[in-house]
Amino acid sequence: MKEILIGIASGTVAALGMGGGTVLILLLGLFSNLNQHLIQGTNLIFFIPTSITAIYMNIKNKTINYKKAGIIIISGIIGAILGSNLSFKFKSNSLKKYFGIFLLCIAAFEIYSLLKQYRKKKKENNK
Repeated sequence: MKEILIGIASGTVAALGMGGGTVLILLLGLFSNLNQHLIQGTNLIFFIPTSITAIYMNIKNKTINYKKAGIIIISGIIGAILGSNLSFKFKSNSLKKYFGIFLLCIAAFEIYSLLKQYRKKKKENNK
């Protein structure tokens, strides 16, 4: 049952375009007994049907820049190969710690961006 709830939560976040894989990795890390390599592998398999669904919907809504998408796809494949090979050089516990640090950096950046937007809107409203 918890796997179903984790899948629904991750799929919902992925459909909103906010990184369902990050949520999936976090939830599997918290609520399963899998090691980090298995969690990340599971995330990659999860990504296939959710991305196919998102691609279909975006093609239907004509919201894809195919030229930029091609460049990003090729770069993403190269990054995936490099990252996958690099991940196996780390023990599962180390990989989990590095992923946690990565999430903290993303959170800090998002908070900074929100504060920057808030200050900009506040400044515009005071004019």
